[in-house]
Amino acid sequence: MSKIDKKFWKRFDFTLVATVLVLSVFGVIIVRSATMSLAEGSSRYVNRQLLSMFLGIVIMIFLIFIDYEIYGNFYIPIYVVCNLMLVAVLLFGFGESQWGARSWIEIGPITFQPSEVVKFGLIISLAKFIDKNKAELNSPLTLLKILAFAGFPIVLIMLQPDFGTSMVFIFFIMVMLFISGLDMKYFLIFIAIGIIMVPILAMTLDDYQINRIQVFLDPSLDPQGAGYQVIQSKIAIGSGLVYGRGLFQGVQNQYGFLPAKETDFIFAVIGEELGFFGGMFLIFLYAFLMYRLIKIAKNALDMFGSLIVVGITAMMFFHIFENIGMTIGLTPVTGIPLPFISYGGTFMLINMISIGLALSVAVKREGLEF
Repeated sequence: MSKIDKKFWKRFDFTLVATVLVLSVFGVIIVRSATMSLAEGSSRYVNRQLLSMFLGIVIMIFLIFIDYEIYGNFYIPIYVVCNLMLVAVLLFGFGESQWGARSWIEIGPITFQPSEVVKFGLIISLAKFIDKNKAELNSPLTLLKILAFAGFPIVLIMLQPDFGTSMVFIFFIMVMLFISGLDMKYFLIFIAIGIIMVPILAMTLDDYQINRIQVFLDPSLDPQGAGYQVIQSKIAIGSGLVYGRGLFQGVQNQYGFLPAKETDFIFAVIGEELGFFGGMFLIFLYAFLMYRLIKIAKNALDMFGSLIVVGITAMMFFHIFENIGMTIGLTPVTGIPLPFISYGGTFMLINMISIGLALSVAVKREGLEF
């Protein structure tokens, strides 16, 4: 047993865990700042974020000691449950009036966003599906099966409709296929189809959707409407300059000019109150997180484990890039939260679970048995 323990602690990625903990604590502090000016105060938000963080840490530690290959044995049930959850959202979900998409579901006292859970489930299911078909991955028929397998939940999410979350799925699916060794010609075909579809889709857009695109390119066209969020976010980040206005001292934040500041636009709070250095500190933590995950994926024992970590890494990268990008006007506003920072219990738990699964892959990369 002592020999196994030594192997375990040798392969346990303490730096990854430390990075996640620093990010999470940093997130709680920023959530408190972002919610201080709200009528209900910050206590409820901070307490829920702390509860989600501690529960996530417990689950993360628990998952480390479970052989990740067990999940591969149940990839079909996991896939079925994920799709049933998305169907349930279409039938019983809510959120259209608040967030423009029917993305939430309520079970007793628990309210959550099933698509966040499905990200995790699909990464596991798709990783196993690709692993089982890796010998014939570049066969057109096999690729069609994989795309159908991965695409069905995306269609269900698009029907909510939740374009931002759909893009997260498409991104990590493409990265997983690329790492699996899919021939580059298929990616060129995907790109060509995308280029062809752009003008076709453009002709189907209504006036409201065209207006949203125009406002993304120039938020000043609708400063009190669709462009308001980005304009206020840019003002907040720009006013932070190098060192920031000071924690809990942001004008845009504390006086309520910044919308969705505890969730989608929380990076603007960081930019205003902690300045360039605060933003770069967060980006550095994320870069280090990506590095540790990539290292685990590279040294994984098998393709299944490697693809799981690749999917997790791609998912988090897209969230980070899109969220920060939309706060500074580089990407469209899609409602994508910032990992470990944005307020949200479901999102925090899924991020912690993902790290726990990655750590499970890490400790078994030399065949360690539990």
